[in-house]
Amino acid sequence: MIKKRLKPILPTLKERKRYLAYNIISKKPISSFKHVEEQINAKSLEYLGQLGYAEAGISVLKSRFKPKLQKGIIRVNNNHTDNLKAALTFIRNINSKEAIVKSLGVSGMIKKAEERYLR
Repeated sequence: MIKKRLKPILPTLKERKRYLAYNIISKKPISSFKHVEEQINAKSLEYLGQLGYAEAGISVLKSRFKPKLQKGIIRVNNNHTDNLKAALTFIRNINSKEAIVKSLGVSGMIKKAEERYLR
């Protein structure tokens, strides 16, 4: 039996991603990542629809959420960063606590996004 290797994907065909840093503004601190992720995904799905949500490839990064600072990072397709920013503006409460999610900035590399926006 001959094993064939799959050809690697050309760089021009790979999905380009961006890292969007966000800040949660609320009177009471929100320490539960699960509730934050649920709200971001729900409002993104509501705003973009199923097809747009799938194309955007939104992924809320658990390892990059800082509960003390109320900041985190979301990975998104480069063509849908503005749509994600718009979807974040519709979040009014997280875990039945009034909250606003504000976009801090976008970066092409996760390390740069952390250095610039999470510190």
